[in-house]
Amino acid sequence: MNAREAIKLTIDSAKFVVTGYLGDLSDEDMLHRPHPECNHIKWQMGHLISAEHQMINGVCPGSMPDLPEGFAERYTKETAKLDDSDAFDSKADLRQQLEEQRAATLQALLGLSDEDLDQPAPEAMQAYAPTVGDVFSLQGGHWMMHAGQWAIIRRQLDRPPLF
Repeated sequence: MNAREAIKLTIDSAKFVVTGYLGDLSDEDMLHRPHPECNHIKWQMGHLISAEHQMINGVCPGSMPDLPEGFAERYTKETAKLDDSDAFDSKADLRQQLEEQRAATLQALLGLSDEDLDQPAPEAMQAYAPTVGDVFSLQGGHWMMHAGQWAIIRRQLDRPPLF
């Protein structure tokens, strides 16, 4: 196994968990907050998709498909407190964006060499991802961190534990 395959494995593992946790949730369920100060899943998904788009384009310019018009603006720190379903994309649209962005992420990753992965990330990312390889590795970890929060929401909604 090479570095790209190992990074892909962590990204794919995170997607497996995310897909499982979302499987039986409705659009309404995805607006549930486990605590008034926590973000709901719809906002978190949009944030994750926007972040992945921005980070991968940052290290591999032009590699990511465009997000729909206004997408990133719907998932900012300012919109995190909104509970209006109309302010966010549907579960189906979020899942479609995840699929499109993820396919591009993996295509970009698999096109890199080990030397490419060792290159410094853009300066704005270096505090949390010093190298290009770190930026790609972060895609699995970032999604898993948020999915951990979804496990609590699932239990509050009387859904069974999955993993």
